[in-house]
Amino acid sequence: MDRVWDEIIQSGNLASHSVNENVTKSGRRITCDWRNTPWRDASGQICGSLSIVTDITEKLRAEKERQNLEAQLRQAQKMEAVGQLSGGIAHDFNNILTVIQGNASLLQGLDLQPSEIRDCANQIARAGERAASLTRQLLMFARKQQMQPVNLDLNDTVAQMTKMLQRILGEDIALRSEYSPALPHILADVGMIEQIILNLAVNARDAMPGGGKLTIRTRLENPKPGEAAQTSAPTHVCLSVSDTGTGIAPEILPRIFEPFFTTKEVGKGTGLGLATVYGIVQQHHGEISVQSEPGQGTTFHVHFPFIAQAEATAKATTAKPVLPWGDETILLVEDEFPLRTFVSELLQRCGYTVLEAGSGPAALNLWQEHRDRIQLVLTDIIMPENMNGIELGRRLLDEKPALKIIYTSGYTGNLEGRHSALVEGVNFIRKPFKPEAIAEIIRKNLDGKTAEK
Repeated sequence: MDRVWDEIIQSGNLASHSVNENVTKSGRRITCDWRNTPWRDASGQICGSLSIVTDITEKLRAEKERQNLEAQLRQAQKMEAVGQLSGGIAHDFNNILTVIQGNASLLQGLDLQPSEIRDCANQIARAGERAASLTRQLLMFARKQQMQPVNLDLNDTVAQMTKMLQRILGEDIALRSEYSPALPHILADVGMIEQIILNLAVNARDAMPGGGKLTIRTRLENPKPGEAAQTSAPTHVCLSVSDTGTGIAPEILPRIFEPFFTTKEVGKGTGLGLATVYGIVQQHHGEISVQSEPGQGTTFHVHFPFIAQAEATAKATTAKPVLPWGDETILLVEDEFPLRTFVSELLQRCGYTVLEAGSGPAALNLWQEHRDRIQLVLTDIIMPENMNGIELGRRLLDEKPALKIIYTSGYTGNLEGRHSALVEGVNFIRKPFKPEAIAEIIRKNLDGKTAEK
């Protein structure tokens, strides 16, 4: 008490509050909450103090127990979510693999016409893009996924998705598309917009177990309720997805965008579909609404702000760049053999000499033999044999500070905050990447132009 009293006098405060540990006469340690108010005499001098002391030991213990229980509940909910995810994700990825493997078998085993070969290749490419989109869908819930917006024609995107959607929907669901002509472009991530269309279509399919009709429409309108089109110029491009299914019960409607909320059986749905749609729409500064009645079907309206037509035209007419070439020597470090083979063949087609390594130690062996020739290292980050790409990069830079190094990874959640020097598009590229993207970043590094990024 003397210490508290001295603190009051020295501070001159009219009141003080502190929490500290004390020992009772029986020797028990307790935590006390002190609230002290000084008394002053007629001259203004402090002559005493009123102290209210509360034993909060049990209160703190109860609060700690509550926090532990909440943590256990969150962990239990997480494990339940993983169980819900596993069936749905496995189902989706198995469908994707079936498309890829089936078309690959056709290419290997049949004497196909050039147009049929192109069709098989397109189906493989589309399935790969869908797998990448599904991975992005999962990562968006683990962390804020960075968008890669481009100038996008929504009509083209819907048209590209139609062929794949018909296979997903099945023969008992009729798919119809209605396009508004001369639709302005939107600034959007292509994979995310495709994910919206896919998720809404799958959601509609599941609502029509006995078959029905799915209609996808695009049009111009203002999403704000109460504003008539004739009195307010359209400000948004609207994507509408309508089904003739079972509809949504009124008591469920407010919860449909919640992550992991699903009315389906375990293994039949992840509960991520509509939550993903909502998150993507928010990231694109858009709006989403739903109209539904039990037995009367459901319609989702998604609105995106469009960009100026002049800007869209200018960007749309920009020529697609060719793959940049070079004659330098590149050390490629990748433990996944098929991926390493693909990237190596791609870089050799671009004129580079490629040295391949499947691990960090193997890369160091090649480095010791060819260090004077190697001008750039392209390395995966997550690798075996107790040496990841970051550690490999450090060791090589210690020997050759001017060396150009580009890192790749399919999952960056464990990198953020730990490796702040990684900058996407400068010295880092995310998997899956397209040939033109990896060729461009390599050429920019070799030419010393990454600072322009």
